[in-house]
Amino acid sequence: MKQHTNIKSLSLIGLMTAVICIMSPFSIPLPFSPVPITLGFLAIYFSLFALGMVKGTISCLIYILLGLVGLPVFSGFSGGAGKLFGPTGGYIIGYIFLALIAGFFIDRFASKWQNWYLCLIGMILGSAVCYLFGTIMLAFQMHVSFYEALWLAVIPYIPADLCKMVIALLVGIPLHRALIRANLV
Repeated sequence: MKQHTNIKSLSLIGLMTAVICIMSPFSIPLPFSPVPITLGFLAIYFSLFALGMVKGTISCLIYILLGLVGLPVFSGFSGGAGKLFGPTGGYIIGYIFLALIAGFFIDRFASKWQNWYLCLIGMILGSAVCYLFGTIMLAFQMHVSFYEALWLAVIPYIPADLCKMVIALLVGIPLHRALIRANLV
């Protein structure tokens, strides 16, 4: 039975890694910022609702490693160390903390609809930490102040990221509950 569980877990991690790899490259560049709007946050939220904190974070780490070795899974179908350690790489590295923090809340509260707001709080906190890592790296790489980097790469993205969180809640909570009922997670 243990081997069956491991195969199931590995398959689900691989599937959700593929979802992140498929969704994240699609991006909308903004003329005033080096950071495009992507579906990366949404893909990670889906992974966390499907897999939970630990396996969702593993899925996120595999995605980052695939991009690091050069597969075009980052925004704009890019990849490689230059992207990961470039001006926008801090946001990609921040995905790990997003997954850990949001995943913690999702693990504890996603099984009941009435706790949706706690899942939302977790996604907001995780996103804030991701923003922090990304903004620090962007400010350092572009030689601008932290405040300028916030206006370049965080403030304009908050409305879109809040929409992604709402979509993740509307899809993720029923998905989470269905996977539990099906004994898949």
